Amino acid sequence: MAGAGNGVSDDLIRLEVVSPNVPDLTLIDLPGITRIALPNQPKDIGKQIKNMITKYIKRQQTVALVVVPCNVDIATNEALEMAREVDPSGERTLGILTKPDLVDKGTEQDVVNVVLNQTYVLKKGYMIVKCRGQQEIQDKLTLKEALKMETSFFEEHEYFSCLLSEGYATIPLLAEKLTTELVEHINVNLPNLENQIRAKLDEAEEKLKRLGTATPDTDIEKRSFLIEKINLFTNEIKNATKGEEETINGCLKLFTNIRRHFSYWETTLQTSCAKFPRSLRVDMDTYESQHRGRELIGFVNFKTFEDIVRKHIKTFEEPAIQKLKEITRIVLSAFSDIASKQFVPFPNLLRAAKVRMEDICKVQQQEAENTIRTYFKMENIIFCQDTIYGVSLKDARDKASQPGIFMVQKTQLQLTVDEMAHHTEAYFTSATNRLSNQVPLIIQYFVLHEFANKLQIQMLYLTQDLEKLNVLLQEKQDLSRIRKQLQDKIKRLNAARQRLARFPDVDYLGDTLRKLETQTNEKLPKKRAIQENGEVGTRTKRKSFQNWTN
Repeated sequence: MAGAGNGVSDDLIRLEVVSPNVPDLTLIDLPGITRIALPNQPKDIGKQIKNMITKYIKRQQTVALVVVPCNVDIATNEALEMAREVDPSGERTLGILTKPDLVDKGTEQDVVNVVLNQTYVLKKGYMIVKCRGQQEIQDKLTLKEALKMETSFFEEHEYFSCLLSEGYATIPLLAEKLTTELVEHINVNLPNLENQIRAKLDEAEEKLKRLGTATPDTDIEKRSFLIEKINLFTNEIKNATKGEEETINGCLKLFTNIRRHFSYWETTLQTSCAKFPRSLRVDMDTYESQHRGRELIGFVNFKTFEDIVRKHIKTFEEPAIQKLKEITRIVLSAFSDIASKQFVPFPNLLRAAKVRMEDICKVQQQEAENTIRTYFKMENIIFCQDTIYGVSLKDARDKASQPGIFMVQKTQLQLTVDEMAHHTEAYFTSATNRLSNQVPLIIQYFVLHEFANKLQIQMLYLTQDLEKLNVLLQEKQDLSRIRKQLQDKIKRLNAARQRLARFPDVDYLGDTLRKLETQTNEKLPKKRAIQENGEVGTRTKRKSFQNWTN
């Protein structure tokens, strides 16, 4: 599994122990930290092991049991330092001191201070145990005998006996400690765990929903299935044209985006109207010097009026076509996104939809462009209803004669220019009002509504060709496997939720663990011990987690 030599592997070796006398607990035994690689080990073996350890101990649901020999300096211990990096507050770290029989003379009190959490502070504190040595294992010392020897060692030790009386020593008391920590840790992490499972379940269900159900087997079912898919697609297209589609991540609705572009178009027209009086002076000067005929000064020539108005209206034609192209790209992109979302499992169907969209879009854009250019040709006909034009002309004259405007003696030419300005401004106001509405209406009709209607018809034609059903409904490679994986994941997550439902609080777990301790108590011998009140009594040594003696 780890390759040749003494390497390591991230793959877990799972050993399941089933018994009525063991707790429901996962214990992950990680390799010890290696500093120098052996000849038959990878050169980066130390880095590999550290990465493996970090991967497990950084999880918030994990309680890290840091095993440290008593005869090393705890302040420089690398395992504790790694635990502190991922658990700075020490809330998930429990220190376990081993090999108390190898402590140097004179350092016993230092060990006691560590266990009493006075040196390197951990919120969960420390425990001290004496496991079987290698020689004892070879001599086939039983676990029961090892526990007796461990208890005798701490009871008779000059310094460490106090740790036993305080409940910080021996493997059975470590089992009690771990049981308590297990209950408390579940109590703290259970709500967060439920939220994580709910979030993962929602995510998996949403992915499965996007994939949709598997393709049916018969041709009749396939045709109905395809019609359903196409109807969902065209309905969402229609909703987009009406501004009723659902959006995510703050994206603009299609019609909202289009309306913004229409507002820019209106602003362009209004800005041009504001600049028009200044450009009129240049046009009038050109007329006087190049085109004036036999008419007397002061007469407003209608032909001049027509030429000036047509010239300025013509300047809006290409911006209108450019606006058409911008909005066409927006609509095509939005429709393509809808197709990609609806037909994601079926690449051939998606490709067929996009081909039809591009073809229809090209035709609709050309029709809209032809209509816009025809409309601008109509605008070459200078016409406005008398009532509308009369109101606009009065507004233009009233604005020019507003009180407070500084009046000077004007020449006849200036008066002619002023009168021309009133007429052109009045007509220009009416013309730009028509343009600001008509161009958006033309664009909406051809590249939004007609586009959507024709696309719906073309997509429904796909359902008529039974020979192409299998091709259109051919799923992406591995999609069936992904769907099965998601279904299995949802099944596992639902099972996890059901398991968690058994724990509305930690009472159930506490009762289970207390029953476990009672069962093990009945099978173990009783040893004399000092109770918390100082009297001589009995303490039953528990058998849980005896694998610590290995």
